[in-house]
Amino acid sequence: MQNVPLLINGEFVTSESQQFIDVTNPINNQSIAKAPCATDREINLAVVSAKEAFLTWREVPVSERARVMMRYQQLLKDHHDELATILSGETGKTFADAKGDVWRGIEVVEQAMNVPAMMMGETAENVARGIDTYSYIQPLGVCLGITPFNFPAMIPLWMFPMAIACGNTFILKPSEQDPLTPNRLAELFMEAGAPKGVLSVIHGGKEQVNKLLNDPDIRAVSFVGSVPVGQHVYKTATDNMKRAQCFAGAKNHSVIMPDSNKERVLNNLVGASVGAAGQRCMAISVAVFVGETHHWIDELAELLKDVKPGLWDDESAGYGPLISPQAKAKVLSMIQQGKNEGATCLLDGSDFTLLGYEEGNWVGPTMFSDVTEEMEIYKQEIFGPVLCCVHVDTLEEAIALVNRNPYGNGTSIFTASGAAARKYQHEIEVGQVGINVPIPVPLPFFSFTGWKNSFYGDLHAYGKQAIRFYSETKTITARWVEDDIASGPNMTISLK
Repeated sequence: MQNVPLLINGEFVTSESQQFIDVTNPINNQSIAKAPCATDREINLAVVSAKEAFLTWREVPVSERARVMMRYQQLLKDHHDELATILSGETGKTFADAKGDVWRGIEVVEQAMNVPAMMMGETAENVARGIDTYSYIQPLGVCLGITPFNFPAMIPLWMFPMAIACGNTFILKPSEQDPLTPNRLAELFMEAGAPKGVLSVIHGGKEQVNKLLNDPDIRAVSFVGSVPVGQHVYKTATDNMKRAQCFAGAKNHSVIMPDSNKERVLNNLVGASVGAAGQRCMAISVAVFVGETHHWIDELAELLKDVKPGLWDDESAGYGPLISPQAKAKVLSMIQQGKNEGATCLLDGSDFTLLGYEEGNWVGPTMFSDVTEEMEIYKQEIFGPVLCCVHVDTLEEAIALVNRNPYGNGTSIFTASGAAARKYQHEIEVGQVGINVPIPVPLPFFSFTGWKNSFYGDLHAYGKQAIRFYSETKTITARWVEDDIASGPNMTISLK
């Protein structure tokens, strides 16, 4: 069994720690690796090397930094299936789902290749007589990323390529539950030509996170995870005068209008609710049936009943296991709570097991109807393959329901009416809206824009907002009284 190495100053090193966390395969909970809890000395070395590397990396021309990203995205494409296989082995995701995880990360790296255009400043001539004003976009310094278990390729790739392309250096603290994929991402990044110290990878748990959050040399913190941890990271980072962007919980609603295409809606709800075992912050966990569409609920239950969890390489499997026994126990507890609260359990996946893999973290598709706002299964993020169905009479009631919810990560509406769609997108208090699109995750030339208790911070992930998060603006006001006389002609097209 391998001990997962740390990446410090361009070298993968065996940790000197005596504390390790088991990395298990969720299909049977057998150990496949051990992740170290990095020591204070190792964390200090990572920060120092990142700080030193920043002094030279920031001076590398932005076009050269972009070329590193070009090489990196090609390496990611070349190793796409290998990465997906590693990812499946430590998360239990189906191969198709794992490939999607990797690919969405590659798309962000491709956006990082466009960094020269995104780091252009502004200029105005003659703001006063003979005075010009212009601005430059410059990097911050050492940045930190803390990433969750559910997307061990995509979410690290949300963070470090954009930060490093801006001229920063970066320390990645991935989830201790699936560290093998992030480590392989880091290996390929070094192969792409990243200098020593530009990217570091530190493993561990809460103690290591707190050590990093309190380090005075780290300038900015990016986080994706649960609400309690997100609040802790945001408060600790900002108390230490750092920038922070923290993506937290969600309770995403899909509103189904009577004029929508029933077959398309039901098929979309199946994948959006239980795909990836419901372990997605953008999963649809509440279906809001408007008017007569509540008659579709039984048909939806029949479709969900046909979805079978399975092994990563089983092409017929709808999704894999949950990440851990603790995650399974929480989901089973919430299912029981829903029954106790009086919701109608049309489909119960609590007892599902996979033959030959009975020790795995399996939960079958589960669906409740007659769910109300007062129920815990409505109020809490279950993070499992559980769909809650709510019925309202009008679009106005649906909008009010969604807006009362404390989360604002994503939502969707299914309708054939442009007027209904326009009203919904305008009035809804949610950061990411889909119209006839079940999971409205934006492509990376836009930003991932959760609202309310789904996000703590000001500037969001990837897109233009990421550039602003990972950089500072310097504004210069200049007056030149005399011309700067050139020393001689330049007979080439090269800049000198």
